[in-house]
Amino acid sequence: MKDPYSVLGVSKTATDKEIRSAYRKLAKQYHPDHNPDSKDAEERFKAVGQAYNIVGDKEKRARFDRGEIDAEGQERGPFGGGGFGGGGPGAGAHGFQGNFNQEDLGAFFSDMFGGGGFSGDFQPGGAAGRRATKGSDRRFSVTITFEQSVLGTSLDLALGEGGHTEVRIPPGVEEGQTLRVRGKGAPGRPGMDGQPGVPGDALLTISVTPDKRYVRDGRNLRMTQNVDLKTAVLGGKVTVATPKGDVAVKVPKHSDSGKVLRLAGRGIGADKKNPAGDLFVTLQVHIGPVSPELEAFFAEQEA
Repeated sequence: MKDPYSVLGVSKTATDKEIRSAYRKLAKQYHPDHNPDSKDAEERFKAVGQAYNIVGDKEKRARFDRGEIDAEGQERGPFGGGGFGGGGPGAGAHGFQGNFNQEDLGAFFSDMFGGGGFSGDFQPGGAAGRRATKGSDRRFSVTITFEQSVLGTSLDLALGEGGHTEVRIPPGVEEGQTLRVRGKGAPGRPGMDGQPGVPGDALLTISVTPDKRYVRDGRNLRMTQNVDLKTAVLGGKVTVATPKGDVAVKVPKHSDSGKVLRLAGRGIGADKKNPAGDLFVTLQVHIGPVSPELEAFFAEQEA
């Protein structure tokens, strides 16, 4: 597995924002939906996801930087890269790397001998030294409609080892955003004392299907609405399609193209931290079929 920083094309001193930005760009570039039947793109998409799984998580990034886990999120041995090979800096008389303690040694030998038959001064209590470890996170790609991203939705997804899980997608989720579902990743490894390992998490990368009617502007939406000439001149009502459903909107008389109407609460849905956004409707005067009477009226004005 390549170094996750190299996979994402960022330096080891990159900020969280720079890492997140690099991930979103690459995930979009190599997403299977954009590269059908491309094995190379599929592998790159997986590699990008695994790299972000490590350095996109503050705790895992810190552990990786300290050499405690590898690029796949697996625990490294207590002796680091040196193992039993003597001669390195800090090596003892028997070739061990210097920074270890009896608890590390007990866990190591428990793994080596399968947890049976080894005891001694390295670990009090014999082979009961291996600790329970958390399972690795797993990444999934989820595609939702634009309306679902605006209003939020619930999805029934097959995650983890426990079958289907109902996952709540909050209103306002964006393209490329990652949602964490606790405990739905790979199962944890139990310890030698019988304590179960905590499962990892499921990381859902969201892909939003665009809707040509709407443009998102923060927590607001913008759209263009055609109105006929009669309604623009005399005023009247038009039906506007919003993510929450159709609504009748009053058009003031003498409305010209470019006039903007505000529909309060018809934008991004409300959540615990934010009120609902608004929908801004820009009017576009559309002449449509011209009656002979209207044509004659304008002809008279020219005379």
